[in-house]
Amino acid sequence: MTMAMAMTMVMLVSLSGALAEMDVCGVSQDGLTACKPWVTKPCPTELPPAACCDGLSKADFGCFCNYKHSLVLPSLGIDPDLALALPAKCSLPNSPSC
Repeated sequence: MTMAMAMTMVMLVSLSGALAEMDVCGVSQDGLTACKPWVTKPCPTELPPAACCDGLSKADFGCFCNYKHSLVLPSLGIDPDLALALPAKCSLPNSPSC
């Protein structure tokens, strides 16, 4: 869910046109965009692409945990459970534990 919250923030900014590029909790907009299909239903069955996992590898998961219970995520079609599962799908050693 933490990744999803970050993605939500980036999407809101990009929808408003306020910024062309933004990092959220250490993940670039490109990394967040690459992960989008894996945090929305229906979720692809294959593993996330390298662009997604590379972006997540630089993430500050403590920062993401601050967004765990946001109401913004579901309003954007982001499934918090899928988002929380994403770091494990990327085999990241420091998955969030919030």
